[in-house]
Amino acid sequence: MIDLRRAGAVERPDGEGVAGGPACGDRVRVTLALEDGRLARVRFGADACPPATAAAAWLAGEAEGATFLEAARLGTAAAMQALALPAEARAHVEVAVDAFGAALGDAVVRGAALRPTHGLAAVAMSGGVDSAVVLADAAAAGAAVGVTLRLWIDPEAPDPERACCAPTAVRRARDACHARGVPHLALDLRDAFRDAVVDPFVADYAAGATPNPCVRCNGDFRFEALLDAAARLGAERLLTGHYARIGERDGVPVVSRGADPRKDQSYMLARLDPAHLARLGFPLGGATKDETRARARALGLAAADARESQEVCFLGGGDYRAFLRRSGVSFGDGAVVDEAGRELGRHDGAAGFTPGQRRGLGVAADEPLYVLRTDAPANVVVVAPKARLGRDRLRLVDARLHVERTRVDAKLRYRSPAVAATVEPCGDELELRLDRPAFGIAPGQTAALYDGDAVVGVGTIAPDAA
Repeated sequence: MIDLRRAGAVERPDGEGVAGGPACGDRVRVTLALEDGRLARVRFGADACPPATAAAAWLAGEAEGATFLEAARLGTAAAMQALALPAEARAHVEVAVDAFGAALGDAVVRGAALRPTHGLAAVAMSGGVDSAVVLADAAAAGAAVGVTLRLWIDPEAPDPERACCAPTAVRRARDACHARGVPHLALDLRDAFRDAVVDPFVADYAAGATPNPCVRCNGDFRFEALLDAAARLGAERLLTGHYARIGERDGVPVVSRGADPRKDQSYMLARLDPAHLARLGFPLGGATKDETRARARALGLAAADARESQEVCFLGGGDYRAFLRRSGVSFGDGAVVDEAGRELGRHDGAAGFTPGQRRGLGVAADEPLYVLRTDAPANVVVVAPKARLGRDRLRLVDARLHVERTRVDAKLRYRSPAVAATVEPCGDELELRLDRPAFGIAPGQTAALYDGDAVVGVGTIAPDAA
């Protein structure tokens, strides 16, 4: 018998979650009311098959009266065991758990705040191996709570499961937490992410720039959201699986390179405000990826051999040009010209080219030609021999020096080697004078400025740099 005593809805709820599943058209809605850190009332509505309905009813009954974090420990395995359901019912039970988890996450997004808990660590959970190892160690050391951000993914993505924030990744993160008795929260920030990261990505390409959305996400959006959630959940610190370390320069905490040069993510974190670092920890900063996987296998973690998510997560394995076309960026026939303006060939959209690119130009010349710059409004691609691509001066906008330095090593793309440079503040901008010319400098890319292993400044390469 399904317990229907908590069927219905909470008026003016503090949290609401809805989930659906294709297996048999399940749809579950959960609403809840909070009082002094406890779930005072939990109600459910289900247009679903018996296993999903039974799971929703069980979750409502178990959660009502529990503390917020106690409720966040309830998940799929517990529901199936309590209801003695067969393995084939799992997909239906997950719909109810998704709705319940969404209601808890919604309460946090709406502003629910818990009293601080001494020693509690929030762990950013992606569903991958790195965060799973961080969680296992944090749970062994003391109290922990897992937090996953559900972010916007292109609905036409060919392989959305490649994204670190896909629905199945959220479930993997939740299961990893619950397997260790750790509460888990998933925050639905899809709209905010699209506004803060995806829309600027599209606008930058439309303007002829080559943006790096991962820096904007990691350095600004993601950590702002995670730190805010950690504070609301009463956690003292936020731990993530990034391969970076926290160092110090002139008494200022700074992001520093990770020990594994193949996985170092300090460039992606270059925009992190030093004021945040006292509350952050990167436990994997001193490890290599191989060591992390080996530790995951030793711990018996399901994520030990999980594949890597792609860099631009919201594309879901799709081509960025196709995404830009669907997003309204103009791709039309245009001219490929040399610096004198002589037409050498045709292209199918200037937004699909970036400085330093050689492939796809479709022009014949006595020597190899590369994209020198693009003129998005005119839909023109300008090409030149490689020697003409070198630049030794560039201007950074949206820039900041975390620590005052006049000499730095400037990393101008994620995979590019750093170039020694002199840096000079110029109002709200920074001017870089490189010791040697760098090639293929693209406006819109991030310049991360290093002093040794430490990130001491950051900015966005301005259009006149290319």
